Amino acid sequence: MRPVWLALIVAALSLPVLGEPGPSLRIEFSNPSIIPANWTLVLYPNGTGHFHSERGSAPVTSPAIEPVTVDRDVQLDSGFAAKAFEVVRRHNLLRGEQCDSHLKVAFQGWKKLIYSGPDGVGSCEFNFSKIKEIQGLGDSMVAVASTIVEGARVEMLLQHDPLGLDQALEYIQQGAADGRLQQVCVIQDILRRLESDPAVMERVRKRARTLLAGLEK
Repeated sequence: MRPVWLALIVAALSLPVLGEPGPSLRIEFSNPSIIPANWTLVLYPNGTGHFHSERGSAPVTSPAIEPVTVDRDVQLDSGFAAKAFEVVRRHNLLRGEQCDSHLKVAFQGWKKLIYSGPDGVGSCEFNFSKIKEIQGLGDSMVAVASTIVEGARVEMLLQHDPLGLDQALEYIQQGAADGRLQQVCVIQDILRRLESDPAVMERVRKRARTLLAGLEK
């Protein structure tokens, strides 16, 4: 029988090296005229990620409850993440890409995609991209960020203005249907809280239940 210490060494050598760099995709967004004005979303191939936003100085046009800063880990669908990384790899890890179209189009906010991994690094920045897949990836990431921010706003409404929840969840339902909001799974925690909270309106609970049911399809 092999000594215990030898078995432990063999087992240790078979484990992956801790700290080995893995690929990440980061998008940095900036548009000073909207709220939030700046945000960053970091995404990994398994769908895990981190989101951070800063409000900026845009004026509030009407009384509203809004999250000043959002800073949290998020979990996206792994299939969504896989497609995002596929796009990056099809475009040479964003190396040497001239993404911006330089066309006279409406300003949508600067989006900078940054890939980093053991196979290389690359980045490209654009308002509107001439590359259809890159533009689509940017739009999708913006839609995910919008979902995260809306989820944070719902959390504040639950605490400070429960009567505003019905309108907020109606907006999320509409946005999820038309693509303005994507990856509703990133806000499923607050949706589950609403679904099971007897203190909120039944209509709000029903909307939350409907959104959660959509995640199972």
